[in-house]
Amino acid sequence: MNKIGFDNEKYLRMQSEHIRDRISKFGGKLYLEFGGKLFDDYHASRVLPGFKPDSKLRMLLQLKDRVEIVIAINAADIEKNKLRGDLGVTYDMDVIRLIDCFRKIGLYVGSVVITRFDGQPKAEAFRKRLKALGIPVYRHYSIDGYPSDIAKIVSDDGYGKNDYIETHRELVVVTAPGPGSGKMATCLSQLYHDNKRGIRAGYAKFETFPIWNIPLNHPVNLAYEAATADLNDVNMIDPFHLEAYGETTVNYNRDVEIFPVVTAMLEKIMGSCPYKSPTDMGVNMAGNCIIDDDAVCAASRQEILRRYYTALCDERKGHCSQETVLKLELLMNKAGITAGDRPAAAAALVKADVTGAPAAAIELPDGTIVTGKTSELLGASSALLLNALKQLAGISDEVHLISRSAIEPIQRLKVEHLGNRNPRLHTDEILIALSICAASDENAEAAMQQLDKLRGCEVHSSVILSAVDEKIFRRLGVNLTCEPRYQEAGAEEDTKSF
Repeated sequence: MNKIGFDNEKYLRMQSEHIRDRISKFGGKLYLEFGGKLFDDYHASRVLPGFKPDSKLRMLLQLKDRVEIVIAINAADIEKNKLRGDLGVTYDMDVIRLIDCFRKIGLYVGSVVITRFDGQPKAEAFRKRLKALGIPVYRHYSIDGYPSDIAKIVSDDGYGKNDYIETHRELVVVTAPGPGSGKMATCLSQLYHDNKRGIRAGYAKFETFPIWNIPLNHPVNLAYEAATADLNDVNMIDPFHLEAYGETTVNYNRDVEIFPVVTAMLEKIMGSCPYKSPTDMGVNMAGNCIIDDDAVCAASRQEILRRYYTALCDERKGHCSQETVLKLELLMNKAGITAGDRPAAAAALVKADVTGAPAAAIELPDGTIVTGKTSELLGASSALLLNALKQLAGISDEVHLISRSAIEPIQRLKVEHLGNRNPRLHTDEILIALSICAASDENAEAAMQQLDKLRGCEVHSSVILSAVDEKIFRRLGVNLTCEPRYQEAGAEEDTKSF
């Protein structure tokens, strides 16, 4: 388990050098549309074991003195309080988080641009808030006929109406809290304004997935489709690249569909388009750094299964359509896998069937499967955590890391004073109790020392977990999936915790 399949150091060297080459191609200034996540790219680290979640940042740090970051956010996303599902924060709050994170590691954040601005009250309030924080803010507007009316878009009535973003360095990375934020339009608008000012500049696109130089139905690329199943993204052969060079490369439908429009815009702005295909626009070197194809294939298949279980649970909660689930089932067929190919899931279901109550299972780094069952003291997730930590620390299963006398007062507090119906301890409560015991018990201390080893482990629950337990598993870095069913009536887990 967790076999390395990706050379991260080679990636950092190759990727930064390739971006330097692209900057020089355009005479010294490049607007780089940065897709995906700059911070915490856990999808990439899951499907490319060895890829570090902060690899993109580390790569940019190699260009630190040449890079400037512009963050784009759609005014409509501010207005409707759109959330980042992985972090549970609104897009506007994530912009502020990103600025703080970039600055903390020494990257220069030049400004924020609010796209599709039309005087929306919340967007205007956010603009004023950023200005009060000393952050330059620019406004870009909706353009009637976008993206088909090229003549209007590339004119003073189109891009010309947008604020010109004052930039100061040769590599301008345009990033965003999520998709649909207007990164490409921001880059092209800047090219228009720079061209009018006589400034030579170019545009390129950075997307980790799909990886252009591996097969269309490679599990890594299928895992990307699984990750974007709700967006209707589809990987496809780049027809423009095939026609221009006779080479088969992989891109995704939105870039292929928009390429003729981008070509027309670049021709009108620059006089000619420097690219013959969407693949040409990209600068991604990840495919050149895969060192163990079997390892990344196995990791990607597990990612597809995780996405499938997540979609099933979201459908059960009313947050996902059946079409998304069906698309994921199709991707599973392409990858040659079934739901039974997730060892932790099979073990959790067997344990639940034997005990007649919710159960959970974890696959540890060495492939060992550990289970947890529901008891009068602990929920299945809490029992699983303790059992896994004992296994990792080499502590006998008969040893009680937390005594009944330590658990019962917490249960009374929950039920008698805090209004909980369920006395069983949540995962956060059991970890607090364990940490207290660790002060005086060497076994508890040994168990606490194993927490970091849970990162990257596979966990499955026979029921949908409470928000509290989901949050703890996320913080521990485990890859959690659940069966799409709730506990039986009367056995619900409280979402309260102290």
